[in-house]
Amino acid sequence: MNSFFENNASILLETPELAEAFQKMMRFQKFPKNSILHEAGTICNEMHIIMSGISRVFYYKEDKDITCHFAAEQETITTIDSFIQRKKSKYNIEALEDLEVLTITHQDLEDLFESHPKYERFGRLFLQQIYIDLVERIDDLQLHTAQERYEILLEKKSYLFQRVSAKHIASFLGMTPETFSRIRGK
Repeated sequence: MNSFFENNASILLETPELAEAFQKMMRFQKFPKNSILHEAGTICNEMHIIMSGISRVFYYKEDKDITCHFAAEQETITTIDSFIQRKKSKYNIEALEDLEVLTITHQDLEDLFESHPKYERFGRLFLQQIYIDLVERIDDLQLHTAQERYEILLEKKSYLFQRVSAKHIASFLGMTPETFSRIRGK
């Protein structure tokens, strides 16, 4: 996903009271590497803005660990389906490195939007960006070859290849570790 601050800077700069409201509701947290920030089967009550480190969203299918999203510095991570719909999530969130995050709870966000309806525009624009990212992800998986998916990820998020294990990247790209290794070796 794109940078939270980059995508929302103009809105936050235009409305300093919104930026101040966010500052008041955000809580700083640290998670050591391999921590589970959210566990499948529970309702996700938090959204995290990553200040340092990298994390992933994943699920289990037939006892296989499948990665579906990565987030690093200045990006957000949550299980968006659960966060919005208030239903139990199928997904887990794991810290792949030591993480420092700013955490916003669902309730705090709802309270902010309810007490200041003019800020709902921020929420709409944020969700639009998530939608665009999801559509691009679906397109990558459905319309591109394994080689093309590799090249797209390398172009968009080259840092992953230095910071994340090959098995997680292969899983994210929808390929076996052997296929990933072969493509990477070209």
